[in-house]
Amino acid sequence: MKKLLGLLLFSMLFISCGSQNEQADLLVFNANVYTVDDQFGKAEAFAIKDGKFLEVGSSQALQDKYEFSEKIDAEGKAVYPGLIDAHAHFYGLGMQQQRVDLTGTKSFEEVVVRIVEFQQKNGVDFITGRGWDQNDWEVKEFPAKDTLDRLFPDTPVAVTRIDGHAMLVNQAALDKANITTETKFEGGDIEQKAGKLTGILVDNPMMLIEKITDDIDLETQAKSLLDAQDICFSYGLTTVDDAGIDKQVIELIDSLHNSGELKIRLYAMLSNNKRNLDHFLDKGTFKTDRLNVRSVKFYGDGALGSRGAAMKKEYSDRPDHFGALLSPVSEFKETAARIAKSEFQMNTHAIGDSANYVVLKTYDSLLGDGDDRRWRVEHSQVIEEADFKYFSKNIIPSIQPTHATSDMYWAEDRIGEDRIQGAYAYKKLLDQAGIVALGTDFPVEQVNPFLTFYASVDRQDTKNYPEGGFMKDQALSREETLKGMTIWAAYSNFEEEEKGSIEAGKFADFVILDRDIMEVEIDSVPETKVISTFVNGEQVYKN
Repeated sequence: MKKLLGLLLFSMLFISCGSQNEQADLLVFNANVYTVDDQFGKAEAFAIKDGKFLEVGSSQALQDKYEFSEKIDAEGKAVYPGLIDAHAHFYGLGMQQQRVDLTGTKSFEEVVVRIVEFQQKNGVDFITGRGWDQNDWEVKEFPAKDTLDRLFPDTPVAVTRIDGHAMLVNQAALDKANITTETKFEGGDIEQKAGKLTGILVDNPMMLIEKITDDIDLETQAKSLLDAQDICFSYGLTTVDDAGIDKQVIELIDSLHNSGELKIRLYAMLSNNKRNLDHFLDKGTFKTDRLNVRSVKFYGDGALGSRGAAMKKEYSDRPDHFGALLSPVSEFKETAARIAKSEFQMNTHAIGDSANYVVLKTYDSLLGDGDDRRWRVEHSQVIEEADFKYFSKNIIPSIQPTHATSDMYWAEDRIGEDRIQGAYAYKKLLDQAGIVALGTDFPVEQVNPFLTFYASVDRQDTKNYPEGGFMKDQALSREETLKGMTIWAAYSNFEEEEKGSIEAGKFADFVILDRDIMEVEIDSVPETKVISTFVNGEQVYKN
């Protein structure tokens, strides 16, 4: 009898042990989850373990199956994969927090006031800043340096246009950089009027100023990266593609990742210079869970707003002016051929139809049909009809919807009614390529990804202009837009197997929003607020 009782107790103990639930770290339940998987499916809960999604399903089924260290009741809120900005300037955003911020200025007079206030507060030896845009002013012309010469006769001033392709400098800065009316340059402009320098530099000559700005100390660089992270997390961004950074900054990012101070994931595009290419193309790609170094950023031309974009025909509002390629075609082709022999992706800035033609033809000549290279055309902004055919899942359009709604007030004046039909043509690009990667280009545009979503779907500004939308036939659907900000952006980074959707085995990066951007009135999307942002299952932002 005792033996029988012992066997019974052992059997009960065995059954009890065998029925214990698997341990998991976090359950998010009672949620409106957009998984962005292949079926664009929805769910109400998911389990997380060791920084990855463990299972996606119903609240009850997951609670019955697992034991959780923590549970979050989403209270029916919308949950999306962590948002990805496929083209931005993360380090640049951080550095902008340390300089004069000129974004949103409505006149040159306001620019001057901000510079004066900054200098009164900080008293720096060389004043730098960014963010002015003459197209937002009543007088839509480049400013001149005269006022800055008078206010700062001995202190160099260099303030960059919002797109990073033009700069206003005073005479003290010109003198320090040894820039005169005789200075030679290729690609861009050193503006003169009546034989005198105006202080406006466009594209390549800006590097003459950048060379003389004081070296930035490591502490300021680290603070810049952490400041940028805070801003991005507050908008639900969990991965940012930094479109052009150097080896030293990449090494600092890796160090901050290793220390745990920097948690955001970064896809680094190497700035195209000899030091970067010699080091990384020989060494090979570099990848951790939070940093991916496997692409090169090349600047094909300038920007449309500063008339630096390279066009096949003259600008409609400036006769005999075509913009410019920033490097000789031969140099671009040589660099592309060198990258093609490596594991690296090439991502080329191309705004004007001439620049896009050169880039697309070169890519097409180097990439075989069976190759999985995913080279990107950053901006893909003005395309001649005959050139759309080059886009594919191997030549990916990387586009920024808020560029369309920022430029729409003056873009047709720049390029005319015929060429505008091939500009900001996002639906046509998607139909041809089968994929688009969406970003903001911040700090050129605002960091806010919900403005990206709104501009992509509605093609209006936040004041509902223009009625009916700007070239509304080129709008993307909400589903296409969300994919462009998640899974398609991940694909453009060779990272679709680890992020971009809420699926078992992928990094537990997700965002909880205060509204469902897939269902609410589109006009309310720009007001969307992030409730929480998670990276690796860790809450990194809470509103």
